[in-house]
Amino acid sequence: MKIPELCLVALVGISGSGKSTFARRHFQPTQVLSSDAFRAMVADDENDQSASSDAFAALHFVAGKRLRAGRLTVVDATNVQAHARKALVDVARDHDVLPVAIVLDVLEEECWARTEARPDRDFARPVLTRQSRDLRRSLKQLKNEGFRHVLVLRGTAAVDAATIEYEKLYNDKRELTGPFDIIGDVHGCLDELVELLGRLGYAVGEDDAVHPEGRTAVFVGDLVDRGPAAPGVLRLVMGMVAAGHALCVAGNHEAKLLRKLRGANVRVAHGLQETLDQLAVSDVDPVPFLDSLIGHYVLDGGRLVVAHAGLKEAYHGRASGRVRAFALYGDTTGETDEYGLPVRYPWATEYRGKAMVVYGHTPVPAAEWVNNTICVDTGCVFGGSLTALRYPERELVSVPARQVYYEPVRPLAPPAPADSGLNLVDVTGRRTLGTPAGRVTVAAENAAAALEVMSRFAVDPRWLVWLPPTMAPATTSRQEGFLEHPVEALGDYAKADVPLVVCQEKHMGSRAVLVVCRSPSAALKRFGITGPGAIYTRTGRPFFPDDAELLDRVRVAAEGIFDELGSDWLVLDAEVLPWSAKAAPLIREQYASVAAAAGAALPAAVSVLSRAAGRGVAVEGLLSRFAARAADVTAYADVYRRYCWPTDGLHGVRLAAFHVLASEGANHARRDHDWHLALADRLVEADPSLFTPTRRLVVDPSSTDGVTAATEWWLDLTASGGEGMVVKPAADAGPSVQPAIKCRGREYLRIIYGPSYTERLDQLRARNLGRKRGLALREHGLGLAALDLLAGGAAPWRVHQLVFAVLACESEPVDPRL
Repeated sequence: MKIPELCLVALVGISGSGKSTFARRHFQPTQVLSSDAFRAMVADDENDQSASSDAFAALHFVAGKRLRAGRLTVVDATNVQAHARKALVDVARDHDVLPVAIVLDVLEEECWARTEARPDRDFARPVLTRQSRDLRRSLKQLKNEGFRHVLVLRGTAAVDAATIEYEKLYNDKRELTGPFDIIGDVHGCLDELVELLGRLGYAVGEDDAVHPEGRTAVFVGDLVDRGPAAPGVLRLVMGMVAAGHALCVAGNHEAKLLRKLRGANVRVAHGLQETLDQLAVSDVDPVPFLDSLIGHYVLDGGRLVVAHAGLKEAYHGRASGRVRAFALYGDTTGETDEYGLPVRYPWATEYRGKAMVVYGHTPVPAAEWVNNTICVDTGCVFGGSLTALRYPERELVSVPARQVYYEPVRPLAPPAPADSGLNLVDVTGRRTLGTPAGRVTVAAENAAAALEVMSRFAVDPRWLVWLPPTMAPATTSRQEGFLEHPVEALGDYAKADVPLVVCQEKHMGSRAVLVVCRSPSAALKRFGITGPGAIYTRTGRPFFPDDAELLDRVRVAAEGIFDELGSDWLVLDAEVLPWSAKAAPLIREQYASVAAAAGAALPAAVSVLSRAAGRGVAVEGLLSRFAARAADVTAYADVYRRYCWPTDGLHGVRLAAFHVLASEGANHARRDHDWHLALADRLVEADPSLFTPTRRLVVDPSSTDGVTAATEWWLDLTASGGEGMVVKPAADAGPSVQPAIKCRGREYLRIIYGPSYTERLDQLRARNLGRKRGLALREHGLGLAALDLLAGGAAPWRVHQLVFAVLACESEPVDPRL
């Protein structure tokens, strides 16, 4: 017996016919929904017939959930009554899967013998007789009830000998991975089709076209009507499909032509007469080919869906009348416009599926991406162009129409507007997202906190393509007088078997993300917004009230990088200096106020204690402690003052770039750090008054010489006023290794833990780093996933989900000093 891989199987048979045994033999336990089990769930007794109504309501609900998720479902119940089967057919239709009936037609006497042998069955023989009578009636009407497959096993021997094989649905071509050339509505434009195939690299004949590299053409339907050479187009496409060089889905014009050729009474309009006249004088018989066309294909492991009018995610890989209708005609509102044509619902603007959907049907002036969907019908027959999408390259190839073959009833309209931001449902509530580091769960309360920040303070969400992850500190040091030290920082990577690390100067400024576009048109094309780009903080807020001048200087400095990477936009990770450029209010209110208060009080206290000591009062210990604290406060003030200098607008602002994160078609975040820093050096060379260099040292973290060299370098760096260093694997070390570890200088940590923190080192060494390290890995993974999607041209909402999750993770209860 052959059944579809995805279907709803109804086992039909009287009590004792062996349905449960059959189900255990042929299906997984999780695939089988037993009416007895559901009675037990709702009534604690699988024989309580009074609970049947509630039990079947629960069973149908669970069946619907399984079918919605695309899982084979088997219903183990007698199902001998029409109303019981109707409920199952309705569930199957609700989820657009095929209902299958497997009938176990076993003699009543044998079933009664089995029933009498079971102590848990206490109903009388007339019940079985009634079921048997219902089964006899059912055998005649199962097909008419909507079951697409009816498989009858007559007798115990047939039941025992049966085997089950699974068949793919006709639309399931996931094993075909391409590459593909997906061609829009041809409408009888043979010359343009031949030209387009030639431009795509095919060797074109009269009845076949072959690509030397084995590419496959995929036609989105509407091969016929309106244009001058429908038979020639049919001959060529039919030959390509027969030879295995092409696939083709049905268009609404093919469906109508087939009905007409079979004698149905259809309205001859919209170019159908032209096709009928052309076929009348040709030797092309398209009926077998047209009859073989299906509504849509699922290709490349489910990553690509091709349908004539598009297909929403719930219908991918499903089979039903409404799925085919959607694929042929789209989603209409039931209204007509001023041209008498149906008003179509813009399903693409709400599409949230992972699969790329390529379609035609509604002609547009130019193919444009909307939420990972694209319409490639560019109105060739109306004087537009014939367009193909090269997959997986996402490259569009078009040839212009030779002439206007058919005047459109309605002027070509632009595609639906691209998604310009987030939908609330995409980012609220508890959700789990996939990343290279594994699944990351975002708590609902953290999402709410992120939404507050994003909705009130963030830049336009179309610029928000990445947020910097938090960074874990090194293992707490046991070196005398230090809380963080290179010995432990490098030791962390040595334990992870990282062969080389980059010790990189840690600039004391404010982390910033720069999205830089080469031109306003490039920004509009890639991000759906005009402007030079954006510069924003690690919480997504605008960095400066007016950043156009700064972004323009960055654009000029990056001119050579644009060319080298073949991109009209870049995403940079950088530090904005000085710290005071962004943190001036924080410095005044939190740091300077402490220094001022302590600077006034402590010297006065030291003076009083000194005079008391001069009179012979025993205050030496107290005096020593207050004098040390006064020195600590002076050192504390010196630290934060090093990172402050006057700026006037953008004058005096410096940028320390250290990552070129992404460009057109590429996520560079996994590249070696020497590549990133070499590009950063080129920015410094191009504009040394704006960009500042990042000093670094490459060492082996497991060698004594490497640790010694890094320690001496770090001590010199921090002694001259540097904040410290960031240690990173020189090359990508995988998702389980920290992407960066910060090792901050002894003096710098005064502004983190307080002026006199060195008096409490033993207490501070008990700090717990586990949550911070876990958070750093999760946020880094989310960022990598966002950049992967950005480089792959994914719909903006998918990138935003991940970026939003990074900000939501920042609400985790982690010690901010870490």
